[in-house]
Amino acid sequence: MTSRSAVVAAIESALRDVLAGDLPELGEDTRLFDDLGLESASVLELLMIVEEATGITVDAEELDIDDLRSVRSFADFVESRQPAGTDTVR
Repeated sequence: MTSRSAVVAAIESALRDVLAGDLPELGEDTRLFDDLGLESASVLELLMIVEEATGITVDAEELDIDDLRSVRSFADFVESRQPAGTDTVR
């Protein structure tokens, strides 16, 4: 399984790409919508970038708004979708 720090780094990188601007210091408690201003229209793009970086595949219908509350909740979601033995972030 990919390390937690690698998953968080992949999410942070994807957020920087999607939000295309200067972002504050990101941590696991950073709230995606409230702190960063992520818009629902950008969620699919974020998900696609994270899928590519982590090797997961997600049906958008599996994703709940609570999975996107913070970097922590999204990292938990990504980790739960990784197959056993996955060891790389692309």
